[in-house]
Amino acid sequence: MQKETASLETVVSLGNVEKAANNLKGVIYKTPLMKNLWLSQTYDAEVYLKREDLQVVRSYKIRGAYNKLSTLTAEESGKEIVCSSAGNHAQGVAYACQLLGIKGYIFMPAQTPAQKVSKVRLFGKEWVEIVLTGATYDDTFKAAKDFCDERGSTFIPPFDDLAVIEGQATVGLEVFKEADFAIDYLFMPIGGGGLASGVSSVFKQLSPQTKLIGVQPLGAPSMYNSIKENRRQTLQTIDSFVDGAAVKCPGALTFEICRDLLDDIVLVPEGQVCEDILRMYNEEGVVLEPAGTLSISALKSFAEEIKGKNVVCVISGSNNDITRMEDIKERALRHQGLKHYFMVTFNQKPGALRTFVNRVLHPEDDIIHFQYIKKNNKEKGPVFIGVEVKQPQDVETIKARMREEGFAYEYLNGRQDFLNLFV
Repeated sequence: MQKETASLETVVSLGNVEKAANNLKGVIYKTPLMKNLWLSQTYDAEVYLKREDLQVVRSYKIRGAYNKLSTLTAEESGKEIVCSSAGNHAQGVAYACQLLGIKGYIFMPAQTPAQKVSKVRLFGKEWVEIVLTGATYDDTFKAAKDFCDERGSTFIPPFDDLAVIEGQATVGLEVFKEADFAIDYLFMPIGGGGLASGVSSVFKQLSPQTKLIGVQPLGAPSMYNSIKENRRQTLQTIDSFVDGAAVKCPGALTFEICRDLLDDIVLVPEGQVCEDILRMYNEEGVVLEPAGTLSISALKSFAEEIKGKNVVCVISGSNNDITRMEDIKERALRHQGLKHYFMVTFNQKPGALRTFVNRVLHPEDDIIHFQYIKKNNKEKGPVFIGVEVKQPQDVETIKARMREEGFAYEYLNGRQDFLNLFV
């Protein structure tokens, strides 16, 4: 990645990161840096995980939130505070409000998993009120800012704030101090960029040889696009599945720091994230949320490059609602090429379905979804069909046989908006 401006690591000074670490003593857990044998064997590298999924609020967000609230002026801390968050920053702010005795209003997107909402209530207790509003984080952010302006409250940003960044930077300080080896690669998830800004600032000053890689979901590439275009980009639409990293526009400060300090930034498909969530659970017994898995999912793109290297992945959170697991499994199977959906045009006459089953599908193919509404006085009718196959290449055989048998079809696996209505 070509750098076009001067380095900004001194914006986040090591002295202030050390102060943040002192502020956080007795508040957070010093999470372990653990070698993962399964990932190390998979990628023929020494892969270590910084386990922020084991943090007191099950994500690193408590670091920035508490550091920000603990450094407010007397005037600021005497007011109500307001924050907006997809979940993890909300939990961090709520817990900080309880510890510091500050009244807070927590704005969260309307579709936030129930598990995250209940955790905010648990950590904030009587000190916080929750407001569920907005379809995306950015909608929620606007509602929170308007509320804050109307009441003259103090807003606690989720990422674009120096005190928040310095709090998140303590993740990097802990990694550097605990590692008794030279770190070749460090992978970090990016939503708005607070964690990546803080950790990369620490490592550029203490371990400049380490390659710093930021990771975003393919469906929400705001920082990726901004860095490629060398200016902040606002996405018109995003896939909110990786909700902890689904941000339409990065912060102004975090953009500048990430642009200047990251060695690379990569995108990973949501399906790959789902695949890795399931693998980490099945192989390692580690429960991760989608955003918490991003750094692990990026390893596949660097498989050749990291062979024989020392690699650290920050796994940033484990606030995953168990009710999402069916959706996670569904997306993982589609990503692996084992589950496919079609809208097929059937002749409305006896025997059409028998022809499809006997002549199009292989005996080992499994119909997992079939939805057909017979239309009177019509020769043809649409059928929504889901098929699970044994090998990814089997779908091409199904397509070819449909054409041979005269079944017109539309392949729907890339139409997430459409599948959301049926699956």
